[in-house]
Amino acid sequence: MEISTLAEQVIAGNRRALARAITLVESAREDHRAKAITLMEEIGKCGRQALRLGLSGTPGVGKSTFIESFGMMLIKEGLKVAVLAVDPSSSRSGGSILGDKTRMELLSREKNAFIRPSPSQSELGGVARRTREAVALCEAAGYDLILIETVGVGQSETVVSEMSDLFLLLLAPAGGDELQGVKRGIMEMADLILVNKADGDLKPAAQRTCADYAGALRLIRKRPQDPMDFPKAMTVSAIEEKGLQEAWGEMNMLIDWRRENGFFDKRRSEQAEYWFAQDIRHGLLSQLEKEPLKSMISGLASKVARGEITPGHAAADVLTALRGH
Repeated sequence: MEISTLAEQVIAGNRRALARAITLVESAREDHRAKAITLMEEIGKCGRQALRLGLSGTPGVGKSTFIESFGMMLIKEGLKVAVLAVDPSSSRSGGSILGDKTRMELLSREKNAFIRPSPSQSELGGVARRTREAVALCEAAGYDLILIETVGVGQSETVVSEMSDLFLLLLAPAGGDELQGVKRGIMEMADLILVNKADGDLKPAAQRTCADYAGALRLIRKRPQDPMDFPKAMTVSAIEEKGLQEAWGEMNMLIDWRRENGFFDKRRSEQAEYWFAQDIRHGLLSQLEKEPLKSMISGLASKVARGEITPGHAAADVLTALRGH
């Protein structure tokens, strides 16, 4: 299919065309990459914007259940919702389960919802390398809100904040150890902390955990892009669908404030610069996988292993060769 035709179909809201476009931008083949760049330029002309929500959370916290309940609520309000769920890839086989779609049974049947699981491959950051481009494609297809679900919680999962307008951190009710377990880096990135499973016997524990996090957030240095009382912690119950409307209200309040004060557009500009630098970095690294550098690196690695040359000296030789390549 011609790239211009594919772009037109994506902009027209064709779901199959959107799926094909995402497959194209995720491809590692060089000829596909050239087509993907052309496609991204074509769809960029439509100028559509959606609200981008990044979501991270500890394994078992109920991310999929939250996304389904939250997404269904937004669809009832007349919004179109896209979910980009990134699954961890095996470091041995490279495979991924990609089971998020089956865990969101109700949402996956909605005509105004689009769910796309993607493997993280070898990428750190909790997102796939081309997730940012998949987000832009969903925006062009007319979705009002795009949820980017990361693989889990850790220092590297903060990369999702570089492609989202709001970063939500979903946590389960727990004691003080949970507070120690979540890294400060991801706490500083979060715009809203949502303590899930605030129902049944876990409700008191959820309220205590929420209070703990609210206290911890007050100790973190104030960010210029936040109004008073942000970032904040709230309790929600994805199963009982409680607190979701209140959380959505807080998200809209924060986004409106950032738009009015110029932080929304400024942040998107900074993100574009970040991904420009990342693309250059990835492009340079990909050169190391091509001949003759690939054979040179293999030979130098053997010499380093035998102790014939230091790692620093070997690396300097590769960089010299790369500069002359």
